[in-house]
Amino acid sequence: MGEGLEAAGLSTHAMTRLLAWLSPSFPVGGFSYSHGIEAAVERGLVRDRATLIVWLDGILRHGAGRTDGALFLAIHRAVRAGDEAAFAWAVERADAMRASSETALESRAQGTAFLLAIRAAWPLDGLARWDKVLTATGRPPAYSVAVALVSALIGVAEGPALTACLHAFAANLVSAGVRLVPLGQTDGQRALAALDPITHAAAVAALSTPLEDLGGRALAVDWTSMIHETQYTRLFRS
Repeated sequence: MGEGLEAAGLSTHAMTRLLAWLSPSFPVGGFSYSHGIEAAVERGLVRDRATLIVWLDGILRHGAGRTDGALFLAIHRAVRAGDEAAFAWAVERADAMRASSETALESRAQGTAFLLAIRAAWPLDGLARWDKVLTATGRPPAYSVAVALVSALIGVAEGPALTACLHAFAANLVSAGVRLVPLGQTDGQRALAALDPITHAAAVAALSTPLEDLGGRALAVDWTSMIHETQYTRLFRS
């Protein structure tokens, strides 16, 4: 088993670390963000399992999944190559390329919390170097930046690392949908199962997308995120 994982660019030690870091129990506060799904439910755009799957498909393949996927790879490759300029470039764009104040908060807050937890409980060789580069940019780390950085430092190959990150993102949004629609836990698992090939497709697409094509095109998602800012009753921060 260990040899098979090594061939895929994922040692058993790296695998357990990544599982811990992308677990819902890791203290990043992901449970408090819906990425605009709360407003989509309020407007009747997401109302059952089928519409939730369609909505999350759009996020993964055309929205934040697409943008963050490309920037995740840029960060991962910069760290593996020791290219501080490329790292700073990707950090700045990962912070700036948010369609609304709430999705910016969602990404920055989780990225900051992620690295705080890593520094406190999972000290990594080489992290101090990239912390200095991050500080020099004057930008908070996007969640995708934080996960890509530590994945590269522990030697997880870019493909498996990105797929795991996108899966965690999708799982968190499914959890939000389960609470908001509301859906039962079994329907939540059915939604996550339906999104599994979409998650892999989004990762494969990111691997073949040049940085010149950086950006998203999920306009309805951006719109619901913006109207959520002034929604009268809210459970989520985004």
